[in-house]
Amino acid sequence: MSSYRCLVVVGAQWGDEGKGKIVDMLAEDAGIVARYQGGANAGHTVHVGDQEFILHQIPSGILHEGKRCLLGNGVVLDIVQFFEELDGLIERGIDAESRVGISGRAQLLLEYHKLLDQANERARGAARIGTTGKGIGPAYEEKVARRGIRVGDLRDPERARTLVIEAAERANQRLEGSGVGPIDPDQLADQILTYAERVRPLITDTGIEISRAIEEENPVLLEGAQGALLDLDHGTYPYVTASTTTAGGAATGVGIGPTSIDRVLGVIKAYTTRVGSGPMPSEVEGPVGERLRELGGEFGATTGRARRCGWFDAVVARYSARLNGMTGLALTKLDVLDTFEEIEIVTAYETDEGIIEEFPDDLEILERAKPVIEKVEGWQSSTTEARKLEDLPPNARAYVEKIEELAGVPIEYIGVGTKREQIIRAG
Repeated sequence: MSSYRCLVVVGAQWGDEGKGKIVDMLAEDAGIVARYQGGANAGHTVHVGDQEFILHQIPSGILHEGKRCLLGNGVVLDIVQFFEELDGLIERGIDAESRVGISGRAQLLLEYHKLLDQANERARGAARIGTTGKGIGPAYEEKVARRGIRVGDLRDPERARTLVIEAAERANQRLEGSGVGPIDPDQLADQILTYAERVRPLITDTGIEISRAIEEENPVLLEGAQGALLDLDHGTYPYVTASTTTAGGAATGVGIGPTSIDRVLGVIKAYTTRVGSGPMPSEVEGPVGERLRELGGEFGATTGRARRCGWFDAVVARYSARLNGMTGLALTKLDVLDTFEEIEIVTAYETDEGIIEEFPDDLEILERAKPVIEKVEGWQSSTTEARKLEDLPPNARAYVEKIEELAGVPIEYIGVGTKREQIIRAG
């Protein structure tokens, strides 16, 4: 990838594309790595040597010595889980606490948000969305209702106690009769205030830090969670997350202007996966779907849930590329397809209105859509040792070129394994 001043890394499918590994690789050249949305529902897995790190809230750049890692105002912070994650890194010998900063404008995600999440899913019954149960939706809902508690509120213990107790009492009113909860407001306030002293030195203005870094030509990497198809506005609504996952939300989520961003890298799997409910036209059930799941280790890092699997969906890729203004792609998990004799690609959808090549905004059309398939010959040999494009088998190179053509975006990186070094720089 050519040099950049501010790069956004965004998921190009329904999440779980391998963003953590890509961010970890790119962080080597960045001065600041910042998360711009989401919360502990994200699970970025990074392999360094023989060690595995699963990061839910702290940016993947933390694994590189000296990198400043920020959580922007667009994030909802589960403060209890955050410090558990931070302490876990410290125990493994990583100097983390001195390098992390949290926007004072970020919203706090508290225990009652998780209870409300569970109650909401229970009330939906068969129409449940399939959330992670981490409280993300209710936390953003409270933010939009202008009743949220921000990280900066912890600067004043008395104000924070009052806000937490009032919020917990409101939550208990909503939880009444749901079969979930209630929560003890005073106990929750005591718990949160135990973290207040430790979090205060971490509070920062992420917009100022990032703007200064850009002015000083210190590269900034903005890391998204989930994927573009889970975006609140542009995803498969209502089966979406509660935040703006696309590159358009990156500037807002850290407090900078959109013209500060000059590169957008989409991360996309060589096949497609999805967790939870909602339409997925490329989904493959039966033995092939199971084979993709087992070979790809497709089980959620946050929930452990098995992911739904299917072939590469070019309709999704084109939509995501346009929606995010992608300047390049990182194709991950190519090695998962190494043993397939034949590989399928979804090039369009067959609908009641005919064949369509653009992603529809109507959920009913999407739910009834049938994939239009193009079959290509597999390569049936290992790609895990490839470090240059020329090292790939001819059919694997042809598959990469096909995806590049269908997505309309150049592929700059190719992942051929879980380890840090198993990446081909193709661009």
